[in-house]
Amino acid sequence: MAHDLIPLKDGDNLEKAGREIFDELTWRSFFQEVKLNPLKLNLNAKYWGEIRSRTVCRIHDLMHDIALSVMGKDCLTIVDRPNENQLLSAGPTRHLFSSYKYIQTLLDAYLKKHSPALQTLLYTDSFTRGSTPHLSNHSHLRALQLFQECKWKKAPQPRHLQHLRYLDISKHHYMNELPKEISTLYNLQTLNLTGCRNLGRLPKDMKYMTNLRNLYTNGCISLKCMSPELGQLTSLQTLTYFVVGSSPDCSTIGELRDLNLGGELKLAGLQYVTEQDARACSLGNKEKLTHLSLEWSDDGSEELDQHRNVLDALKPHVALEFLQINSYKGIGFPAWVADLTLLQHLTKLHLDGCTMCEEFPQFSQFKALEVLVLKRLNMLQSLCSHNASAAFPALKDLILNHLENFERWVATEGEELTFPLLENVKIKDCPKLTTLAEAPKIKVIKVEEGNSQLSLSIFGSRYMSCLSELSLSVDDTEATPTLKLDQDCEVSLLEMSLNGFNFLFPSCASQPAVGVWKCFGQLLELKIGSCDMLIYWPEEEFRSLVSLKSFCIENCSNLTGPANVTGYHTRGRDQLLPNLKDLSIYECGSLEELFVLPPSLTSIGIRDCGSLESILGQDNRELESVQHFDRTVSSEHCSTSMPEQSPSPRINSLPFLGSLYINDCNNLRFVPAQLDALVYLYIKACNDLESLDCLGDLPLMESLHLEGCRHLVSVPGSDGNYPALRMLTIRYCPAINMKPLYRCLQQRLGSLETKDLSDASSRDPEEGTFKVPFTPFSFPFLTLSIVLQMYTLQPVVSSFIQSYLYFRFWEHIWFVCFFLISMSRRL
Repeated sequence: MAHDLIPLKDGDNLEKAGREIFDELTWRSFFQEVKLNPLKLNLNAKYWGEIRSRTVCRIHDLMHDIALSVMGKDCLTIVDRPNENQLLSAGPTRHLFSSYKYIQTLLDAYLKKHSPALQTLLYTDSFTRGSTPHLSNHSHLRALQLFQECKWKKAPQPRHLQHLRYLDISKHHYMNELPKEISTLYNLQTLNLTGCRNLGRLPKDMKYMTNLRNLYTNGCISLKCMSPELGQLTSLQTLTYFVVGSSPDCSTIGELRDLNLGGELKLAGLQYVTEQDARACSLGNKEKLTHLSLEWSDDGSEELDQHRNVLDALKPHVALEFLQINSYKGIGFPAWVADLTLLQHLTKLHLDGCTMCEEFPQFSQFKALEVLVLKRLNMLQSLCSHNASAAFPALKDLILNHLENFERWVATEGEELTFPLLENVKIKDCPKLTTLAEAPKIKVIKVEEGNSQLSLSIFGSRYMSCLSELSLSVDDTEATPTLKLDQDCEVSLLEMSLNGFNFLFPSCASQPAVGVWKCFGQLLELKIGSCDMLIYWPEEEFRSLVSLKSFCIENCSNLTGPANVTGYHTRGRDQLLPNLKDLSIYECGSLEELFVLPPSLTSIGIRDCGSLESILGQDNRELESVQHFDRTVSSEHCSTSMPEQSPSPRINSLPFLGSLYINDCNNLRFVPAQLDALVYLYIKACNDLESLDCLGDLPLMESLHLEGCRHLVSVPGSDGNYPALRMLTIRYCPAINMKPLYRCLQQRLGSLETKDLSDASSRDPEEGTFKVPFTPFSFPFLTLSIVLQMYTLQPVVSSFIQSYLYFRFWEHIWFVCFFLISMSRRL
C-alpha cells in the first residue's frame, strides 16, 4: 500500500485488493504454512492488548533468495553483524531491512552517506543507545518502522517525512507523547502505536489526516481519550482501541457512526457513555467488525441500570466472532447477549468482572463457541441449568478464574456435562469446584487453588493417560492426599509443573519415593516450586525421569543438597537424569550443593542461592578425591601451577555445556570444571568467587558478562584470548586484573558488538548502601553526610546518616542531634 503496488478495481478498497493478492500468492505457494496464530500461543498478545489472532506465514528460503536476487541493489537486508567497509560501500538502496540488534552506529553512518534514494526503512529491534537513526534527509521515505522498547520520551520528529505512508513506532514503553507534527503527515495511511503503554494523548489535530486508514492503538493503556472530531477520518478502516474520556475536548463514541471499521475494536471508558451516544455509534451496521471488546471501569459509581442500557444500545452485527465484556455492573444481560440468532458465529466469549450479575446466558447453547473465558463472576454457580446432549459441541479452550460460588458444571444435581472437543482447561481460585467434567480429548490442565481436592482428583483420574501438559498449584502446604498416589502406570505426560505439592515428596530421606513418579517416564519438562517439604534432592524420584530434558526448581527454601543416607544417595552419575539439557535453580537460599550433574547438560541457570558453594555435585565414589581437590582449589585459586599428578576428577564433566548463568550466589567459591563448549557466560554478585581459571581457554565463548564480583582477580582462561568473542561486559570487579584481556583483545575490542569495560575495576556504588528517596527533608542529611566524608569519623557517622534517611526528618532529628553531640564529646 505504501508504495502504490496494489492495483485497484472500481468499487474495491486497498485492504480488500491486498487480501486477494495475498490469497493468490498463497495459492501459488509463494507463501507457505499460512495459518492463524492463536492468542493462547502468542504470549505477548494479552500484554499488547490484542484480541484477534494474527495471520502468520513463511516463505521458502529459495524463493527468498530469488526475490533478493531480482531486487538486486534496490534491497539491502541486514540480519547479522555486517562488515563495516562492505556496508558503507554497498551504495544507495531503496529498501533497507535490519533485524540486527547492534547495528545502530553503522546504520546511522550508512544513512548519512546514502540518504536520498531510501524509501523503506524497517528496523525491527531495539536501539541500544535510545536514539533514532539519522532521518532528517530522508524526505522520500514511504515506509518507516522503528521498533521495540526504545527509551524515548517523544517520537522522532516527522517534519521531513511528508511522503510517509506507513509508520510503525509500536512497543516503545517510554514514549509518553507524540509530536503534534504527526498531524501534518497528510499522506499517512497506517499508524501503528501498539503497546505504547505510557502514551497519554494523541495529537489533537488528527482529524486532518484524511488518508489515514489503519490506526493501531491496542495496548496503549495510558490513553485518556481520543482526539476530537475523529469521525472526520472517513477513510479509517481499522481502529483497535477507542477510549472514551470525561473532558469535553475528547471524541465520543458517536464519532464512530460513519466509520466503516473492520477487524477488532475495543471500547474502554464506557462509564462515561450515555445510552444516546451508544446508539449513535451504530455498531450494528459495522458488518466487517468481527472482534468487539466492551470495558467499563472497575471503580465506577454510576447507576447500574445505565450499564444495562448502554450495553443494550451497543448491539453488534450478526457477523461478530469475538465478544468480551469487562467490569459490567448490571444485574442481568440484555436480550441480545443470549440471542443465538444474533451470535450464531460467535467463537470466543470473555466475561470478566461482572460482579453484580445474577443472570447469565446458557453458555452451552452457543454452538460455534470454541473459547470460553469466565473471570470474577461472583454469582455464577454453573455453566448451564440442565444437561444437554449437544452441549458445547465445539468448545476447545475453557478458563475459569476467581469464581467463588462456582460449584458444579450443571445446575441440576446428579447430571453431568460432556465437552466432546475440549483440549485445554485452566481453573484458578474456584474453591467450591472439586471435579472436572467429562472431556475425552483433554490435553492440557492447569489448576491453581487453595486446597488440593481438585488437583488430587486429577492425579487419580482417567485424564492422566491422555494429558500432554499438567500444571498444578496448591496454596495449602499442610494438605495430605486423600487418595493413593502409588500408581505404577505409564502416562504420555510431556510437561509438568508442581507448586506447593509437599505430599509428592517424602518427609525424610529414609522414606521411599511416592509411587506416582514411576508414571512419568516420558516427561520432558518438569518445574517444582514452593515446596517446603523438599529438604534433599529427590534423587529416587529422578530415577524414573529417564526422558527429562528441562528441569526448573524455584523458591524451595529448605532444600539443602544430596541426602547423606546409606542406600539413598545416587549410585552413579549415569543413573540420574541422563538426558537432561537445561537446569534452572532460583531462590533456594539454603541450597549448598547440587546433585551429580549429567554430562548431557547444555544450559545451567542459578539465581539467588546464597548458600551454594559449588555448581557441581559429587557422588560417594569421588567424595574423598573431590575433597582433596577442593582444598587445592581454595588455596591455589585454580591456577595453572596446580600439581599435574592430581588432576581434577571433574575436568570435562560437562562437555556440552554452552550457557552458564549465575546471579547472586555470594558463597560460591569456585567453578571447578573445564567447559570447552561454553558460548555464554554470565556471572553477577558472587563476592566469594576469586578465580575462573579452571574453566579453560573457552575457545567458543561469544558472550562474557562479569559484574559485581568483589574478589574476582582474573577473567576466565589462561590469557583472555577468546577467538569467538562478540559481546563483552565487565563491571564492578575491583580486584580484577584486566591487563591480559587488554593485551590479547586490543586489536579486536573496537569490533565487538557490545563492549562495556568502563567500570571494570570500580566498586559497585550501590553495594552496602541504602537507596534513599530524595525529599526536601532529606537535603540537610545529604549535605551533612557529604561534609563528614572529609573527616575521619565518616565511616561511622556517614553510614548512620544514610541509614536514617529512610525515616522522616522531623520525627527523628532529636536522635540524630543526640548522636552527633555524643560523637563530638567522644572525639
